[in-house]
Amino acid sequence: MVDLFDVDGAPPAIGPYSHAALCQGNVLYLSGQIALDAQGTFIGGDAAVQTRQIFANISIILAARGLQLSDIAKTTVYLTSMDDFGTMNIAYSQALGSHKPVRTTIEVSGLPKGARVEIEVVACIN
Repeated sequence: MVDLFDVDGAPPAIGPYSHAALCQGNVLYLSGQIALDAQGTFIGGDAAVQTRQIFANISIILAARGLQLSDIAKTTVYLTSMDDFGTMNIAYSQALGSHKPVRTTIEVSGLPKGARVEIEVVACIN
């Protein structure tokens, strides 16, 4: 069974997708997040600024199911330039602290709204 849901307080979806999907009650898949504020306005900035906003959004979505960043099992990071890897990595590390989920980082030719960073996560409900 899949429970698709959107979260009040998180940026609205900019396409035909849900914020997250809960599968069989214990695996939560989040849609990729870019640096949008709660009203859906792209905040821009460098990769660090965008990564911090993304993790703020991810935290809101996780909290809607009683989870926190330490419940993330896997992330996929999309960058429009690997030149932003170091800057993103610092903000990513600050957001997650000692928690180090498995991760894949991919360079892509473009992201919605001109974003430099997009991050999707898979979290586990214990």
